[in-house]
Amino acid sequence: MHLSKALTAALATLVAGAAVAVAVTTAAPAGAAAGTGTGYLHTSGNKIVDSTGATVRLTGLNWFGMETDNRTFHGLWSSTPWKGHIDKMASLGYNTIRVPYSNDALKPGATATGINDYVNPDLIGLSPLQILDKIIAYAGGKGMRIILDRHRPTAAGQSALWYVPATPESTWINDWKALAQHYANNPTVIGADLHNEPHAEGTNPNATGSCWGCGDQARDWRLAAERAGNAVLSVNPNWLIFVEGVSCPSGGLSNVWDGDPSNDEDCGWWGGNLSKAGQYPVRLNVANRLVYSPHDYATSVYHQTWFDAPDYPANLPAIWDKYWGYLYKQNIAPIMIGEFGTTLAANVDKIWLQELLKYTGTGVNGMSFTYWSWNPNSGDTGGILNDDWTTVNQAKQAILQPYLIPPTGGGTGQPSDTPTPNPPGQCAVTYKQTSSWQGGFQGELTVKNTGTATISDWAATWTFPSGVTLVNGWNAVVTQSGTTWTAKGPDYAKSLAPGASVAVGFTANGPAAQPANATCS
Repeated sequence: MHLSKALTAALATLVAGAAVAVAVTTAAPAGAAAGTGTGYLHTSGNKIVDSTGATVRLTGLNWFGMETDNRTFHGLWSSTPWKGHIDKMASLGYNTIRVPYSNDALKPGATATGINDYVNPDLIGLSPLQILDKIIAYAGGKGMRIILDRHRPTAAGQSALWYVPATPESTWINDWKALAQHYANNPTVIGADLHNEPHAEGTNPNATGSCWGCGDQARDWRLAAERAGNAVLSVNPNWLIFVEGVSCPSGGLSNVWDGDPSNDEDCGWWGGNLSKAGQYPVRLNVANRLVYSPHDYATSVYHQTWFDAPDYPANLPAIWDKYWGYLYKQNIAPIMIGEFGTTLAANVDKIWLQELLKYTGTGVNGMSFTYWSWNPNSGDTGGILNDDWTTVNQAKQAILQPYLIPPTGGGTGQPSDTPTPNPPGQCAVTYKQTSSWQGGFQGELTVKNTGTATISDWAATWTFPSGVTLVNGWNAVVTQSGTTWTAKGPDYAKSLAPGASVAVGFTANGPAAQPANATCS
């Protein structure tokens, strides 16, 4: 999925061989126990489990942009600093970020564009990969996990097959190996979604798109996933390998391509058809690393026939069972729904979203997922964020919220300063300056409930010297009156449970300064 892509009605570097030219990053903190687990992840039956054997459920979202001509995350042009996006994701309960990229973003000399230098001065001059490193390090410090998604072979667009003339299979595999090596010591990055939405192309019997189990080395996505997955695991055996489905198992668009109506082909969403994976499973050289990752969408993307069935939505579970759910229900492999989303413009879509989430199950034993998308500029679905890139679409968030397992790594990925004293049993405030530049700075105030009871309508106050003025804030309603600043819990997070914390970020004009008289209640 990307900005706008209506499915056709017929549907019913790195240079090849080059190494990454940056040093391997140091290990970021592993995801904390609970939603994202501890250490590296692997599989057990239909579960994803951590290094201790505890069940993990990834409940995340997609933050796209690195696959486009910008070659980095969209929204970095907004008034919200990049850390503010991650802070808000974590505070809403998302524990995983799926990061789409194109191979163009990995090429030597690739540059990132569309960045607001005023609010993101620490990104100036960085390559797309260096920006990705910073995103991963910060998210890891909050207990979040990262899935890398090869979304496009070039920034020009998606492809039916995993290769195009400008990006042959060898480049696809070599770039994956380089990324696997680059993040080999960083358990925040948990795996590779090998290729986004392989799909049908052409008309049978002259199919030219991705098939499943057809045996053609040039088109059989199952065989290609094995080649790439095993190459990745040869470099980094700790990664999970996420494999999407196709649209039509034959790789062609016609549903009756052999002239026999009894052999009608079973076609579905791009990347969403894993109906042949039981018969033709992906075989990896390292056991317990395979996760199947279908996509599913609402009518805002394409109006599939099943939305018009007289028994809708009661017919949906059987459809999902047929395409991919059977793999989970028969304990064959875990399911991580890599993309699903809607504008919620139609009630039929709201029902679909509610039913799909209900189908995934509740609690830590449910199926994993990453919602499409954080970005509001997805033409097909809109985002969790509204068009201002700051406020949250509460209608979507309210449906997703019961299924989210927040990251519990806490923190900000950086050491905290000494807490400002507060009355015992209530709350504590810590502050750190995250960046500064000529004429301004960015800070982060963490409010933590240190008591045994939930704090309702939390608020924090502090003072800055005269001449320091507020530009914007996030994760709270931040206001200024003279030298006194106040941060109050936003509508989506007015309460703080015992032990919970929230990182309030802000950008200010004026000389960098430490806050004084910081209190919270």
